[in-house]
Amino acid sequence: MIVTTAALFKVAYGKFAVGAYNINNMEQALGLFQGHMEAEAPFIIQISKGARKYAGIPMIEAIIRAAEKLYPDVIYAVHLDHGDEQTCYDCIDSGFYSSVMIDASHEPFDENVAITRRVVERAHAKGISVEAELGMLGGVEENIAVDEKHAMLTDPDEAKTFVEQTGCDSLAVAIGTSHGAYKFTGHQSLHFDRIEAIQNLLPNYPLVMHGSSSVPQEEVERINAAGGALDPSARGVDANEFQRAAQLGVTKVNIDTDGRLVWTRVHREYFHDKPAEFDFRKPGTVFVAEYAKFIVDKSERLGSVGKLAETRAGVS
Repeated sequence: MIVTTAALFKVAYGKFAVGAYNINNMEQALGLFQGHMEAEAPFIIQISKGARKYAGIPMIEAIIRAAEKLYPDVIYAVHLDHGDEQTCYDCIDSGFYSSVMIDASHEPFDENVAITRRVVERAHAKGISVEAELGMLGGVEENIAVDEKHAMLTDPDEAKTFVEQTGCDSLAVAIGTSHGAYKFTGHQSLHFDRIEAIQNLLPNYPLVMHGSSSVPQEEVERINAAGGALDPSARGVDANEFQRAAQLGVTKVNIDTDGRLVWTRVHREYFHDKPAEFDFRKPGTVFVAEYAKFIVDKSERLGSVGKLAETRAGVS
């Protein structure tokens, strides 16, 4: 059942975080739905500009609709990830999306406000929520590339002003995460003092954490053992910190890179161990099961396991 993102946030706020996962194809969708059914957890499907281009807009939407028929008891929202202004309008007008993200964080503050406000006005007219971003995460994700030295934590006072001036429904904040597989060397922890400062100025307001993959070392090691060449020093966000962040108002946690690592590991190992094999459906079947296991684990870290009945009651 597709619900509004706002409804999910209302149920989750301060108690658990809703996992938001990017999908590009059928196998990811099947693993995503199966995993959340096993975990009995609500979730958010994210569609990026890259996914819309890769799969085709009608195809990616049809895949989601078909997965819902196979798993009719799931509860989820559909979200545009990192959209520009025109893509946001396209998704708002489509009638398929629960929410859109306008990412003008690379613009000066006043221009970010102006762009976001325009998208908010268009979206709210159709009952659609808007996520915006303030501060800049480092790392690389599709068409986003920010050098770590240019990454900036979100200023709490600016966040309050931004929300008041734009009317956006949730805010992606830079609090110590990074996009992509090549995140950090050494240990990196979330800036809980910054999250708490933002929550104090924006009480009961949903915050969003981007770049939240953990880059598990076991996945990197297995990929490299099967012929990969990933940087073994890459580190991500400690997933054990998710629930503490959720208690401070982080209500949506974006996870993409870790799912790509599962995909890469499964396919590299399969064809490495079976070099004469060419039936792509076999590793695809393995991936669906492995991705579902991955989803259950992330749901446990987010505190969303077993929250399906509570969510159903809260959104109905």
